Amino acid sequence: MTVNNIFRLNIRGFRKLLFLLMLFGTITSKAQIGDHRSELSIGINGGYVMSNVGFKPEIPQLMNGGITGGLTVRYTCEKYFNSICALVGEVNYTQMGWKEDILTIDDGPVINKYTGEPEEFKRQLTYIQIPMFARLGWGRERKGFQFFFQVGPQFGLFLNDKITSNFDYEQRNISDRIGAQRAAVQDTLAIKNKFDYGIVGGIGIEYSHPKVGHFMLEGRYYYGLGDIYGNSKQDYFGRSNNSGIMIKLSYLFDVMKTNNSKIK
Repeated sequence: MTVNNIFRLNIRGFRKLLFLLMLFGTITSKAQIGDHRSELSIGINGGYVMSNVGFKPEIPQLMNGGITGGLTVRYTCEKYFNSICALVGEVNYTQMGWKEDILTIDDGPVINKYTGEPEEFKRQLTYIQIPMFARLGWGRERKGFQFFFQVGPQFGLFLNDKITSNFDYEQRNISDRIGAQRAAVQDTLAIKNKFDYGIVGGIGIEYSHPKVGHFMLEGRYYYGLGDIYGNSKQDYFGRSNNSGIMIKLSYLFDVMKTNNSKIK
């Protein structure tokens, strides 16, 4: 086989490869054009929160229980392949905070010398929280079940706090407890930063019915990037960020729907 023949074969092969790449690119670009949606749904949500605060230096804690609830708005804008894309926003009343696990050096409960009971301390922080999600769903849109994942930023505005304990502060058992100095600081220190922010994400399942609406059950996790106390070198805590696990139920009804018979 001569050099010219080899060159001709290579040129032909290159042309075929180029043609296939162009064809594949055309098909892919057409496939990537989403099926447009313009659907608006609004409703309510409510649930339970288990939260704590990431203190540095550390303070032993148990999960603090609270409630959350508010309004939800969802705009469904596109469907790419099997993924249903939407934007979700909420305005919620939420109880965060922490419950101290008051322990002795031997990891036993600290007993109050006056009441004879294990000491308990809880500080609940109330916020107006505004999470904003980018959401992907897979499954039925109009009638049936859909699995979804959503993630985005969350902003919170501190409203007030409430301290609950079963002992008089002046009569607390300091001698037996671990980190008595740290406890004295976090028990009484005022919340400095009223604005909270972080990242929130969740997974869940949705059931939809064209005449009734949308019902959702979701598990959600929030990690705060800000601190509730000051974190400078002059401050006691270098870190004091909120975090929490939420279980939420939501109900939405449609106020605007896409006129598309292919949507199921």
